[in-house]
Amino acid sequence: MPPKYSSSSGQVVHHIVLKPHHKWLIGSFTTLIVIFMITLSAFSYMIYTKQEINKKVLEKKIADLKAETNENINSLSESMIQTKENIGTIGSQIGVINKEFATLKASAGEDFSGIIETSVSSVVSVRTDVSQGTGFIIQSSGYIVTNAHVLSDENGNLASGIQAVTYEQGTKNAEFIGYDGVLDIALLKISGTYDSLNLGNSNDVQVGERVIAIGNPLGLQFSVSQGIVSAVHRKGPNGLNYYIQTDTALNRGNSGGPLINNNGKVIGINNFKVGDSENIGFALESDYIQQAINDIYKEKYGENLI
Repeated sequence: MPPKYSSSSGQVVHHIVLKPHHKWLIGSFTTLIVIFMITLSAFSYMIYTKQEINKKVLEKKIADLKAETNENINSLSESMIQTKENIGTIGSQIGVINKEFATLKASAGEDFSGIIETSVSSVVSVRTDVSQGTGFIIQSSGYIVTNAHVLSDENGNLASGIQAVTYEQGTKNAEFIGYDGVLDIALLKISGTYDSLNLGNSNDVQVGERVIAIGNPLGLQFSVSQGIVSAVHRKGPNGLNYYIQTDTALNRGNSGGPLINNNGKVIGINNFKVGDSENIGFALESDYIQQAINDIYKEKYGENLI
């Protein structure tokens, strides 16, 4: 029986006394709770630590992937640029090969078809309010050479409204740069970029070699006629022995057009013919074309054009 004690009020109070095995059970339960809490905390810490490690690993993988992606993009961009350059180079090489093949055909026989194909796009029809003639592009940025008389009225005054019609039938307003009245050469400028014709060395011109003239005779745009060089260093109306004589058919409207050899080079600019004669035409030799163009350009800009 547990001991009884009396309170000050006279009531009997019973005190419970724990037995040893009860104390052991309570102590063990408390210990288990503490151990559980420690284990749970340790486990939670381990999970948190693992998640942090995994997060850092994932972040590193993402960073590496971004770096690799950027490197691949840069490499791809460089490859695309290189491919574009290669395509441009191949295109240029094909153009050169085509021109060389055309020259070879013309040199081997009488087939000027390839030369015509590569040259005609550089020829223009020159129109004013009073006349019409021909010109050709001498520099890729749109500089055109023609005869000065194509741009003049009957009184020798400069005509207005100068236009150039390209082979693709584009009509361009032409800027008048200047002229050489003695050699009958004028220089014009149109906007845009074009294929140009190259001047040959007129000292290399041989009597009997085959040539073609491209022009707009009687308004028939981009007509081609073929002939030979009949003579060189003929005297012109200006008293100068600067002209190639050719039996290539030249008519009104051919003035200012190119006389082209079988190498695709301009050896003269078609200038005039003798009265109503058949197939006796004259072209200013290419060396003097270059001299006149550079003199005109230098007077305005202080340097040579070609």
